Amino acid sequence: MIEELHQEVSDRGFLLTSADKLVNWGRSMSMWPMTFGLACCAVEMMNAGASRYDLDRFGVVFRGSPRQSDVIIVAGTLTNKMAPALRKVYDQMPEPRYVISMGSCANGGGYYHYSYSVVRGCDRILPVDVYIPGCPPTAEAVMYGIMQLQKKINREGQVYSGWRKRV
Repeated sequence: MIEELHQEVSDRGFLLTSADKLVNWGRSMSMWPMTFGLACCAVEMMNAGASRYDLDRFGVVFRGSPRQSDVIIVAGTLTNKMAPALRKVYDQMPEPRYVISMGSCANGGGYYHYSYSVVRGCDRILPVDVYIPGCPPTAEAVMYGIMQLQKKINREGQVYSGWRKRV
């Protein structure tokens, strides 16, 4: 693959690609997640962002404001009282926005599944793109989930669907 690209650049002096692929590549390599740490999974999320695993090399920079984020990582037990706040933060994020559900509590309620105060999965509140299993998931699992989201973003279709008509 790399040899083919090198050959094409050396022959022509430039590369050809579509704007959609270029924009999706840029979007997937510069994800800014909003951290929504609710329980012990947040510690593993912070561990993944620390120097040992260094999510910065994947273009992941944690942001504290939903207006600056395009990904939200829901890490931990989502309670009924916290669900409206989660939805409000999600609605404040600019489009396109993605959701990662991290840990068994965020995925389906976890150990507290039968509790009266726990939402049985954040997918009842938000449309989830990637599920990361575990209690708590390891930092490697968080990295794998982020790489899966990058692949999903790269597979997306039209970026400018409202701006131009495809022929």
